[in-house]
Amino acid sequence: MTVYSDFSPTDYRYAVDELRAYLSEEAYMRYKARVEAAIAEVFARRGLLSDALKREIVAAASNISPEEVYEEERRTKHDIRALVNVIKRKVSEDARPFVHLCATSYDIVDTANALRYREALREVILPDMKALERVWIELARREKDTLQIGRTHGQHAEPITFGFAIAQYVNRWGTRILKVKEASENLRGKLSGAVGAYNALSLIFDDPEEFERDVLSVLGLEPAPISTQIVPPEPVCDLIHAIISSFSVLANFCDDMRHLQRSEIAEVQERVDTSQVGSSTMPHKRNPIGFEGVKSLWKRFMPQIVTAHLDQISEHQRDLTNSASQRYIPELLVIFDHSVKELKRISERLVVDKASMRANFDISADKIIAEPLYILLSYYGHPDAHEYLRQKSFQAYERGKSLKELIEADDTVQSYMRRFTAEQRKQAFEAERYTGIASYKVDRITDYWERMMEEI
Repeated sequence: MTVYSDFSPTDYRYAVDELRAYLSEEAYMRYKARVEAAIAEVFARRGLLSDALKREIVAAASNISPEEVYEEERRTKHDIRALVNVIKRKVSEDARPFVHLCATSYDIVDTANALRYREALREVILPDMKALERVWIELARREKDTLQIGRTHGQHAEPITFGFAIAQYVNRWGTRILKVKEASENLRGKLSGAVGAYNALSLIFDDPEEFERDVLSVLGLEPAPISTQIVPPEPVCDLIHAIISSFSVLANFCDDMRHLQRSEIAEVQERVDTSQVGSSTMPHKRNPIGFEGVKSLWKRFMPQIVTAHLDQISEHQRDLTNSASQRYIPELLVIFDHSVKELKRISERLVVDKASMRANFDISADKIIAEPLYILLSYYGHPDAHEYLRQKSFQAYERGKSLKELIEADDTVQSYMRRFTAEQRKQAFEAERYTGIASYKVDRITDYWERMMEEI
């Protein structure tokens, strides 16, 4: 059996090797065993278990394999009881009573998940998100003065710079990094028993909540303030929302870059390897497959936010309707991180065609002066400048003349135009100067998020 025998493309096509230590099934088993070991650790601290017996349990929990647990599960039909049985077989009779003592299955499951998700995010995913942010910061700064036509509704609008367009994504992505970090830090564990009321622990301890805090502190987690058999689902839902809203920023970036790569626009290009094939029948094709691939993955996993909200619903103190669906959260995290890495690679190799940007800009250079003219004419007292410019723009189109030519030949507006300052006149009639503070905003945004990346 090889990876190509797997059912999921996540395994054989989109896997992120660095995440196997956190999100694979083997890793999941080891995280659950870590929780069992932490319980034994605190029993020993409380004097209920000798150090020698504790070491037995910790060693056994560190020496389990998914194969033996799954073999035991085939017999028990219960995943956590199978794990507990495997650990018990590896320890002495004196240690066995303390394995899983006072715990319920989802004390182990929810705590293990919170721990592995947090560590996967902290050690792999957030660093990858920050790395992409730095690439976009560099790209925005490099292209902060590169003239580009802004587009709204797919139509030419007003001048911007390409760096300004990228700075929008620098800012959006930066806010998502903060949200993902916040959501990961808010994940909680539990050791409150079958209905969350500490029934079992209360048989042994006068301070069951303190015992729970001690166990979770061994793992670097905090307990939920109150739970049922499961932790409150909102922190995990918030995490999934943070991941998917981040994924949506990536999808939007991919759409923008893919459209700019259209043959008739050709303002950017996804650099390809010399051996790369664009089409099985058209040898000339150079397709934006990286951008399209990430967009496609977003389409597959974006609806998982609906599942996350459905998983908020559990009858009374527990039902199993979130059990299977939550097993796919690791797959979301893997695909998201794969996409982050892919866009970092593409963005580093993005080719910006400044000549094409200028040529596209020049198509509308005469038309887009309508806005600055309208604003200035209004400012200097023209009673209906917008309608005036609308009519003149229509006349320019019908007569095949430039808008500038028609305006300069119209005596009815000369009294207003004589009041324009020299700089205002340049911005009104030289469209490439009408970029507002685009370059300045690039500096402001990139400087801010560069500082933030150093602090996170």
